[in-house]
Amino acid sequence: MTSTKTRGKRDNDLYSMDQFIVKMHRSAAGTAWRWRTELIVIGGLAAALYWLSRQVTIIWAAVVLAAAIGIVFAVPWSRRFIIARFWCVLARHRFHRLCWEARLHTRAGRLPVVLWTRPTKVGERLFVWCRAGIAAEDFEQHTGELRAACYARDARVIRNKSWSQLVTIDIIRRDTLAAKHQVSSPLTRLSALYPGVLDGQPSAADLIPAQANLSPMSWPQEPATTQPD
Repeated sequence: MTSTKTRGKRDNDLYSMDQFIVKMHRSAAGTAWRWRTELIVIGGLAAALYWLSRQVTIIWAAVVLAAAIGIVFAVPWSRRFIIARFWCVLARHRFHRLCWEARLHTRAGRLPVVLWTRPTKVGERLFVWCRAGIAAEDFEQHTGELRAACYARDARVIRNKSWSQLVTIDIIRRDTLAAKHQVSSPLTRLSALYPGVLDGQPSAADLIPAQANLSPMSWPQEPATTQPD
């Protein structure tokens, strides 16, 4: 009986840390870590507004700050940079949400760690650190849910060959190889000129005697121009 009680107490001690981690995931500190990008941006804007209000009035400070934000969104390269970073942050949030809803976490409720998210030419790329109990094959089985959660065209999972706990997830949003304009085939124009060729029927050119084709066609000449006196 004594050994049984000791074993039960020891098991409770092992799982008490897991319960603390699950509570940490839903605590204010865990929420602040997941929303760190938004908090940094809001804190930076609030600090800038406070500093400008010390120089001028609060109204002019808001006007200057709004004008600066408008200029940032008006310049093409800065606008593209902000939009790309926005999609990176959104992909990271949606990935965390998917891992929680699809139970891609440990028994203690610990989610995979997104080490870095960067934009690519076709979307975003997430570098994920898998905790003990999670593997790249788990993400490969949920590629459909992954692309749906990230509002993407497709999702690809690549496992690191040297370190299996490192996984790269590519979020595909656009296809850069897709043709923007449809290129017509020359066969379409030839079939319009010679409708019977593709059907195996003789065309009008085949009915012309061979002697008519002995002399080559004359090369078109440019019209002669006279130099003004």
